[in-house]
Amino acid sequence: MRIKFFLAVLLSLLLTGCGYNQIQINDEQVTASWSEVLNQYKRRADLIPNLVQVVQGYAAHEKDVLTRVTEARANVAGIKVTPELVNDPDAMAKFQKAQGELSGALSRLLVVAENYPNLKADASFRDLQAQLEGTENRITVARNRYIKAVQEYNVTVRTFPNNLTAMVVGAKPKANFAVDNEATISEPPKVSFGGGAPAPAPARPAGQ
Repeated sequence: MRIKFFLAVLLSLLLTGCGYNQIQINDEQVTASWSEVLNQYKRRADLIPNLVQVVQGYAAHEKDVLTRVTEARANVAGIKVTPELVNDPDAMAKFQKAQGELSGALSRLLVVAENYPNLKADASFRDLQAQLEGTENRITVARNRYIKAVQEYNVTVRTFPNNLTAMVVGAKPKANFAVDNEATISEPPKVSFGGGAPAPAPARPAGQ
């Protein structure tokens, strides 16, 4: 009994000295960062039905653009998001592609709105557009934080001597967003309401 106790203490000391605690800390940071990414993407998805409805009220014949937005949102909703997704590069790539397609569809929808003065003047549309721009900004911030958190985690589990502990506990590198696409697929849609400078995007929340 005493031998088992000392072995447990020894194992604990060895794991602590080889980065076990740091691996756990970084893993929790990745989890928290990923949750915020999903939270902001969900917020954007929740805005889309109302946005489509308002635009449809003024531009019902823009069926192609409206359909693309609706289908892109459905594709995003159809992806099963589980904790394991961050450990699967292929699943992460599929998730990123779907979100990027939705960003592109939204941008085209807002460009089309420029052709309808009455739509641009609609208070509901202006409010939704402002909320959407604010959400896109928060998505960019959340993605960047996730990218950094995964980078720190992956460095931890790949470098010596932490990599030895990682092998023992089964900690593997996690999938990440493609940094080189960050500026393209996360750029907030811009809409000019005519007669002046484009409407400024809402200020980012404090700390972001």
